[in-house]
Amino acid sequence: CHGVGRSGELTAPQPKAAGASLMQNLTNKIALSLIKSLGLPNLKAILTVPFGTGMGIGMAIRGALNYHKIDLHEKPMVLMTQIDHKSPKKGIEYIGGITEIIPGKFGKNYYSNEGVFTDIEDIKRIFKSNSNKFCAIVSSTCFFAPRVPDNIKEIAKFAKEKGIIHIINNAYGLQSPSLLKIIRQSIDAGRVDAIIQSTDKNFLTPVGGAIISSPNANLINAISQCYAGRASAAPVVQLLVSLLKMGKKGYLSKIEVQKQNRVVLEESLKKVAEKINEHVIDCKNPVSCAMSLSNLNPKRIQDLGGILYNLRVTGPRIINIYKNTFGSCTNEIKWPYLVMNAAIGVKKEHIIEAINRLERAIKQID
Repeated sequence: CHGVGRSGELTAPQPKAAGASLMQNLTNKIALSLIKSLGLPNLKAILTVPFGTGMGIGMAIRGALNYHKIDLHEKPMVLMTQIDHKSPKKGIEYIGGITEIIPGKFGKNYYSNEGVFTDIEDIKRIFKSNSNKFCAIVSSTCFFAPRVPDNIKEIAKFAKEKGIIHIINNAYGLQSPSLLKIIRQSIDAGRVDAIIQSTDKNFLTPVGGAIISSPNANLINAISQCYAGRASAAPVVQLLVSLLKMGKKGYLSKIEVQKQNRVVLEESLKKVAEKINEHVIDCKNPVSCAMSLSNLNPKRIQDLGGILYNLRVTGPRIINIYKNTFGSCTNEIKWPYLVMNAAIGVKKEHIIEAINRLERAIKQID
């Protein structure tokens, strides 16, 4: 496939590649139709881009700045709720922005009995300290447990009140009806400029694509126009193939299976936790589960990830706060923990086998 875009505009039709241009337009329309039916009827347009979520966040902010005629040199700062992932921060810095992180807290919150969350009062306080320098805020719906979704509805109201751009990092969120409900309510209640989601995390494509969606079609055009040059059509082709292969019914079926597998994962982890005097953190994360590792040998906790890898269990994350708190999205958690995912596409037998191997790994470091 020849490629997409023309003269620095990602959606401009290319006369030398009419088929690729048509395919891109078709992919965006099919994806928009599906996403609307999943629970976001208030979206007006989407843009499939040939890079991941982090770069998508940067590009969305850049396009919104152009659209609203905001000078980044005058307002270079971007509020971002704490997500211990390097890509979003790098995406903001790539366009010349300066990130101001809203620190995560741990405990009972607006969403769950326990978990890592951000406090809207902290957002207001940090914004007030330098209000004339902030151009945008980036909130997040879903990260690895025990992180819970931000209070996005309140953030949307805040963004509308203060007149700042609001971008939602929804990397995993299209597969979760509960997260889409939060976004839908946030669009209706306040200001949401754009929502970014990963194609590989939600539609089982190879890594390298993202979908930027918005309740403002003109903003999507502005985002398209700030891309430098033309682009590879590969992520667009891969998304189109995935969408056509699954269809709407197939995708909805996978969402139902994902919800069931998430329950299986939590119940299985609770059984393991009971055996070793640990607990599964009650954070209601729709994709992943976290189990404390407070009673394991502190000197061997780091080895657990390596042992799991040798057992060919490559998905779990070990957050060893004794060594580094990065990955936990807070400095308030007092014990290390393990995270396991049950994202779309996983099979029940894979979860059960992974849990069995986890028990074997724990015995090796006990």
